[in-house]
Amino acid sequence: MTDHRPWRGVLVATALPLREDLSVDLDRYAEHCAWLVGNGCDGVVPNGSLGEYQVLTPEERARVVETAVAAVGGQRVIPGVAAYGSAEARRWAEQAGEAGCGAVMLLPPNAYRADERSVLAHYAEVARAGLPVVAYNNPIDTKVDLVPELLARLHAEGHVQAVKEFSGDVRRAYRIAELAPDLDLLAGADDVLLELAVAGAKGWVAGYPNALPAATVELYHAAVAGDLGTAGKLYRQLHPLLRWDSRTEFVQAIKLSMDVVGRHGGPVRPPRMPLTPEHESAVRAATEQAVAAGLA
Repeated sequence: MTDHRPWRGVLVATALPLREDLSVDLDRYAEHCAWLVGNGCDGVVPNGSLGEYQVLTPEERARVVETAVAAVGGQRVIPGVAAYGSAEARRWAEQAGEAGCGAVMLLPPNAYRADERSVLAHYAEVARAGLPVVAYNNPIDTKVDLVPELLARLHAEGHVQAVKEFSGDVRRAYRIAELAPDLDLLAGADDVLLELAVAGAKGWVAGYPNALPAATVELYHAAVAGDLGTAGKLYRQLHPLLRWDSRTEFVQAIKLSMDVVGRHGGPVRPPRMPLTPEHESAVRAATEQAVAAGLA
């Protein structure tokens, strides 16, 4: 592996625009990816685990990746390649390589609660595709926890080069650094970005840049630079939106914010959890406050 690490910086788990018939609007997706990079984001993560990869056809998944690469360049694209089995995940990693992507992001096996041996075999198989692998630890949804000790072993055996940490436990950052100092930690949840940046995170896989890219990028860079005055102010202003990352309605909250700021993302298939009127009012009000503060 070269010194180039495309997972560093602000990577956006992209909202996917769909037409009314639920077909993918690839032209609008390309424009959205270019807009994100043009507003300071370092890359995009298509086929993310909050809905896209579970429901798209194989042809749609491949076209989404190819569209992102054409829009922003392969080294800025780190697609999700999760699958029920390692053979299928490896095939998606190979497709990403053929499309020109710089790395892939991989959940552990998610059709069952995999043990350590299964996790190791899963990541080893996908790593054989030849692209750097960013592990995605999401024990909340997968029920498989990539604890620091397991991540250190995966890294030592050459299967992963970074981890998107979504457990919510910011203390893990320090344990990971102790056990695997060369494993890049990426903030995996929007509402712990500042805490993980202070702890040494090298990147942020984020949702809310879909609606507010410039402000979230400014927040990230201030946080990793140790400018806590700037970062703290932005974090307080944005946190009423960022904290939706801990809720099942997160995708819907982002889509509503995109609508409020004029970045319509289209319907979501399937909606994980429709916003209640109370929650819709809260997200709308917080977004409007961000707009009024000049953050959009």
